[in-house]
Amino acid sequence: MFTACGHRPKGRQRIRLGATRDGRLVAIDHEALTAAAMDDDNFEPTATVSATSYACPNVATHDTQARLNIPVPNSMRGPGASTGNYALECAMDELAYKLGMDPLELRLRNDADPHPPSGMPWSSRAHRECLERGAELFGWSRRDPEPRSMREDGMLVGYGLAAVGYPWFRARCLARVTIRRDGTAYVCSAGTEIGNGAYTVFVQLSAELLGLDPGQVTVGLGESTMPLAPQTGGSGLTSAIGSAIYEACRKIIGDVLDLVADGDTDSPLHGCTIDDVEAVGGGIRRRDDPARFESYRDILARHHRPELTAEGESVPATSQELGMAPAGAFGAKYVEVRVDPDLGRIRVARAVSVIDGGRILNEKTARSQIIGGTVGGIGMALFEETASDAGTGRIANATLGDYIVPVNADIPDMQIEFVGSWDRANPIGTKGIGEIGLVGLAPAIANGIFHATGRRIRSLPITMDQLL
Repeated sequence: MFTACGHRPKGRQRIRLGATRDGRLVAIDHEALTAAAMDDDNFEPTATVSATSYACPNVATHDTQARLNIPVPNSMRGPGASTGNYALECAMDELAYKLGMDPLELRLRNDADPHPPSGMPWSSRAHRECLERGAELFGWSRRDPEPRSMREDGMLVGYGLAAVGYPWFRARCLARVTIRRDGTAYVCSAGTEIGNGAYTVFVQLSAELLGLDPGQVTVGLGESTMPLAPQTGGSGLTSAIGSAIYEACRKIIGDVLDLVADGDTDSPLHGCTIDDVEAVGGGIRRRDDPARFESYRDILARHHRPELTAEGESVPATSQELGMAPAGAFGAKYVEVRVDPDLGRIRVARAVSVIDGGRILNEKTARSQIIGGTVGGIGMALFEETASDAGTGRIANATLGDYIVPVNADIPDMQIEFVGSWDRANPIGTKGIGEIGLVGLAPAIANGIFHATGRRIRSLPITMDQLL
């Protein structure tokens, strides 16, 4: 498993920030060196997270790789951005202390709106709302800014914050939709379900677009005979397949209207265009006259058609085509850490995540994504480390007895909230949230540990011995 499937590449980063005394960033220089295997073409941009995170007139990012005799690293959840965000958000925390400024205020003061460096408006962005709402839910105002000043039950208490932005990768995608004479629908695309809730949200979306009950829709995924779809990853599958389903459903409704367009003068939909109607209640009705309705079942039966099938395609639009910068998800992560002053033992006591994920199709499954990402972020910050034998390059801790992962007892109370609104970069208004749940947890924990102890730890994972 450890050798064949890869691991997050190790890296070394150097970041320099320049700011005015009132906290306005004037320069960011971010360098990242990451490990690659000798025979490997995987590349994860790490430093580029600094290019668009904050409003700053002078930004330079540098990503390079070092080829080593190691098993091939691979993309893990939040590739590149999770490690780059760690360096950037820890550096921002250091800058805040250097300036004697609240870390929250420093981030708000350098909010990247409009999109840097293009100057275009974002397709949607509620990052400021994430930061402010997160502070309210967490109780950030109760924080004593002096490091090592807060204690409870003999433990050092620290509050940490990280701001997050995560771009989604959306590729060309196809989907096929079939309406049957019995009033049911079948929707399919070759994308795969890996626990991301794809079946659930695509059933919901298709039912909404076709005006059916979810129980009348069946979704098929994961077969090569189905229409082309990209990989499940990059936080982009929902937008890719969902947008293709949207186009296919519009075509289906258009095809139904074509059936009644010529000669079917008895149909209440005769002469309607797609902009005149809406799908509801197992059929189609006029927007301006809801009484003029006809079911798919009746239309297909009258025209002796067993079914209608249409295929939709989604292709991501460029900034120039949209006239705006396509936005990924944004978020704010707040954590409370407890550190034993004698033993250096660290515990995350609370975690608050406020996420701008655009339109949330299913809040329950979306929350589950953020919960899972939070657990992974705690593992990244405090537990997980791949150790290599210096002589052979082989993984030295390739068992779950030696590779430490967080368990139930390590997971704190979590509070998750979604803010923001419809994203204009795609017709269904969604953003990808599969990875932003993890990104930002590690720096928030590290910043909390500094606040609790006065010790700045720059390497991961942060372990007890580093605090003794």
